[in-house]
Amino acid sequence: MNWKEFEQRFPIQLNTQQKEAVQSVDGPVLLLAVPGSGKTTVLVTRLGYMVYCKGIDPSKILTVTYTVAATKDMAKRFAGYFGNDMAERLEFRTINGICAKIIQYYGKMVGRTAFELVRDEKMTAGLLSKIYQQVQHEFATESDLKNVRTLITYIKNMMLSEEEILKLDEKEEMKISVIYKEYCRQLREHHLMDYDDQMVYAYTMLRKFPQLLEHFQNLYPYICVDEAQDTSKIQHAIVALLASKTENLFMVGDEDQSIYGFRAAYPEALLSFEKNHANARVLLMEDNFRSNASIVEAADQFIQKNTLRHEKHMRATKERMDEIKEISLKSRKAQYSYLMKVADDCTTQTAVLYRDNECILPLVDLLERNNIPYQMRNAELTFFSHRIVLDVVNIIKLALNPKDTEAFLQVYYKIGTYLRKQEAMRIAEISEEKDLPVLDVAADYQGLSGHVIGCVKSVRTHLQNMLQESGDKAVNRISQYMGYREYLNRIGVSDSKLEILRMLGAGEESPERLVKRLEELKSIILEKQSDAQCPFILSTIHASKGLEYEHVYLIDVVDGILPEQALQNPKRASKEELQTYEEERRLFYVGVTRAKQQLTLFTTNRESSFCREILGKTFIQKNSTKVVSTNKIFSQANPYAQNTKSRMKPTTAEEYKKFKEQLGAGVLVKHKKFGDGVVVSMDEERVQILFGEKLRNLDMRMLIQGGFLEVS
Repeated sequence: MNWKEFEQRFPIQLNTQQKEAVQSVDGPVLLLAVPGSGKTTVLVTRLGYMVYCKGIDPSKILTVTYTVAATKDMAKRFAGYFGNDMAERLEFRTINGICAKIIQYYGKMVGRTAFELVRDEKMTAGLLSKIYQQVQHEFATESDLKNVRTLITYIKNMMLSEEEILKLDEKEEMKISVIYKEYCRQLREHHLMDYDDQMVYAYTMLRKFPQLLEHFQNLYPYICVDEAQDTSKIQHAIVALLASKTENLFMVGDEDQSIYGFRAAYPEALLSFEKNHANARVLLMEDNFRSNASIVEAADQFIQKNTLRHEKHMRATKERMDEIKEISLKSRKAQYSYLMKVADDCTTQTAVLYRDNECILPLVDLLERNNIPYQMRNAELTFFSHRIVLDVVNIIKLALNPKDTEAFLQVYYKIGTYLRKQEAMRIAEISEEKDLPVLDVAADYQGLSGHVIGCVKSVRTHLQNMLQESGDKAVNRISQYMGYREYLNRIGVSDSKLEILRMLGAGEESPERLVKRLEELKSIILEKQSDAQCPFILSTIHASKGLEYEHVYLIDVVDGILPEQALQNPKRASKEELQTYEEERRLFYVGVTRAKQQLTLFTTNRESSFCREILGKTFIQKNSTKVVSTNKIFSQANPYAQNTKSRMKPTTAEEYKKFKEQLGAGVLVKHKKFGDGVVVSMDEERVQILFGEKLRNLDMRMLIQGGFLEVS
């Protein structure tokens, strides 16, 4: 069958670049496919072309994909084009799947039984928990275990040397080198291996035994790799070995979409593809069929500023429609009130994308309180077991129960008591023996300096006063006045989780209720049964990769969150700093390119280098929603004000106070001119209210004097 006959029999619509990729079968080929360019269609069509036009035995083709779900989806797509019978003869595997096959064959070859694969994550967590406690001399939280697991995966996938592993100890502020070594020793001792070991062992076997390598090279003379930008260093090494005999290697990916550095994704392999494979060709697919031209042009201009990439451009195939919109609010909290209103009125597919799962918790809290439907992709619970969250909970527990010696021993050195460890332990013992409040014992403990006793009494007073405060004020007291933020700065840990806790605490009348609400939210997220038909979707950018949505809201587009750290001077940055920052740019780029029709970016009064770059002069929407600065005159924020002065009536201080107390973020209101709205944020004099798509900044005294606003 020739190409013309193939096109007639299988009417799959392809452009010139796609056709070239489909017909590139022999030799090493790297296909760089921009977002929304139809790479899966091309990869599947190419498999059909190889079988029907080139006469290649389908069993001789290995297609490697990133996940099990992707293998099933690709097989289904192929069957839809070329039939089930042919699909069943092709081999779609994850890299772990092919490694398992290599290990199994090697076992038969030498007459040995392979180590058993640990499939139970609870078993792995239990083993790591014991090792962590032995090495770090403290119990591991769920968040600690996740971090350790991620680091072990990184070590194995990046093929780190002993020296490189030792360097991680200082960077991670834990003895990960010791934990890693003991973990590997115990696995071997019990004849076990984890999923990362599968790759390590398969790679070692292929290098050590030429006959094993030759067997699999003959078995798969043609290899296709999807999502190559997410493939790790050891995975690339395995694929390179398997393909080294024929070099019929077809890799599909895009280094601009490589966002899994923490999982050891190795986009450098794409950048060095031509160097590593003789006579290699690099093909491009640059047409974006997903997003409107405004989004495509802005995203392309943005990603061009990265240096660790191939030269290519993303081109729009759709016409220019809605421009990118920026919504700039006074505070981070205000975006959640805005989005609650969006969710309540949502009828078309809308996704809220964010950096980390913790970013969306205040919105989840609001949606649950107001019984507004939503679906959440790939939710995680590690926020609730993070050490910062547990510290705040323990401090509150100590305030609620001054005799809680367990909580005291967890936090005494983090809240400015200046007690030594031996002193704290003895004070806790006396507290238990005499059934006395632990800080009362500390205040009377013999041998302490006057300074330390003064600090202990100050902490005791803070804990007592905290119980009379709302949840957010209690968190603020802990971080600002009890020395906890200073402790975090001292150990070099970000205090971003305190901000989330403050926002969650704003809805709680007491610190005790905040602790209970955290437990409730954890259960809600754990037990949440998402309605697949619900159009309002919450997702991390990572979990949204490969997906698309009609309308995308990207939240927290501010320096310190996205990007996590702005790069002030790229020319003076180290290689590691540049790599980290460019991955931040790629993460934002991936989020932006999920949007089909509309893209909205949330910023605050903090600097937003990414928003400034992607909007630029060319792409700023003229009617972009902006909160008017509070120092602007009332007539600018309220154009109807001049016509209503005659209707103003004097207001007493008590009336003004009561009016203000009715308002707050998320409160529904009705304005005489603007209609129904929702309060987004407020300060002492002004209130920001969202009316439909328009955000207005109004003077509260004018509102009450004119009788313009009613609380629903």
